[in-house]
Amino acid sequence: MVTCATDMRLALCNEVLGTMEFGDQCRYAHLLGYDGLELAPFTLAEDPSALTDAQFAGMRAIAADEGIAIVGLHWLLLKPEGMSISSRDGAVRRRTVEFMRRLIGMCAQMGGSYLVHGSPGQRNVPHGDSREAALGRAKECWAAAGEAATASGLLYCIEPLAADQTPLVNTLAEAVAIVDELNIAGLKTMLDTSSAGRSESESIPSLIDRWVPSGHIRHVQLNDANRMGPGQGKDRFAPVLAALRRNGYSGVVAIEPFKYEPDGPGSAARAIGYVRGILEALEQ
Repeated sequence: MVTCATDMRLALCNEVLGTMEFGDQCRYAHLLGYDGLELAPFTLAEDPSALTDAQFAGMRAIAADEGIAIVGLHWLLLKPEGMSISSRDGAVRRRTVEFMRRLIGMCAQMGGSYLVHGSPGQRNVPHGDSREAALGRAKECWAAAGEAATASGLLYCIEPLAADQTPLVNTLAEAVAIVDELNIAGLKTMLDTSSAGRSESESIPSLIDRWVPSGHIRHVQLNDANRMGPGQGKDRFAPVLAALRRNGYSGVVAIEPFKYEPDGPGSAARAIGYVRGILEALEQ
């Protein structure tokens, strides 16, 4: 089968370099060959919503000076504490939605194009509640975020996560159903290979073949099922990257390990060497 060339970009999730100052993160990621950083807001401040527009502009300038782009945001709701899109408390959900809207504005000002909504701890089913009721409340919050993202020219991506992380939205089919039901231009879904490897009945290349051409998958995160970086476990990523190329995927592919071996900088270096090597082989 002939593969299609794409302009997919490789990004690093910045918490992997969390021991470094922001400028050093940008410099190191650029030196390794990453095209961008995908920022976790909790790495920037205890309350990211308290950051100013001037600070956003400053971070964008620092990244540009170091030759790297801020491509998007992920792991959105860890800080400040108390966020939830599924809480029965309407005040909590309203505060969470306002925070999500603030993050969308933050992403736009820093030059990013997407936000990834994982945050499993902030989308659980409250004790004594039903999954259906909790999911209904989550959908309302995602709809509000999708509308705000659309107005800003961004994408807000619902991330399917493994069942050991959250009971709400574990497969791409579930995420796609929500995206289709809400029918908001800026609301899409994405593929996290670690969660997909533990939650889906189909292979990851098959999922890509199904959902990339439909326009539902608009972002990809690479990590092994063992939660380390690509190339540090049993999962094989050549078929995944080949499927993305075959389907003309032109978005960001972000490296997102959760276990860092030997450490964050070493994990980041090993991952991009592995992935770049596969991409170069596919081009031959």
